[in-house]
Amino acid sequence: MLQVGSIAIDDAELVERFVRASGPGGQNVNKVATAVELRFDVANSPSLPEPVRARLLARRDRRLTVEGVLVLGAQRFRTQERNREDARARLAAFIEAGLHAPKPRVATKPTRASQQRRLDAKRGRSTIKRGRGQRDWD
Repeated sequence: MLQVGSIAIDDAELVERFVRASGPGGQNVNKVATAVELRFDVANSPSLPEPVRARLLARRDRRLTVEGVLVLGAQRFRTQERNREDARARLAAFIEAGLHAPKPRVATKPTRASQQRRLDAKRGRSTIKRGRGQRDWD
């Protein structure tokens, strides 16, 4: 059971596959399948409330497949157990990001003073450029 805030995800919803890790590690890497590939079906999970599911699926995350399955690979550690914990912690962080609705943006108007500063800067730049050309030195 993975607990994220008020959401509890059953272990049956998580699919873990153990594969051989890439990178350095000598014989240990060649013999032992320590890397973890954790799959979680965000689109069809009964544990996720609908608003959270919609926010998670709307994220443009390369770990999400077209079908809405989140695939996390963990191979930082030398042991299977530490990699399992790492993958689950990263899944919890991903779901945590979808729990909070983003604050809506409030459109604001520029102040009169900022508009005036902008126009003054444009006038100054125009004067500088106008003074560059067409000089009579003769």
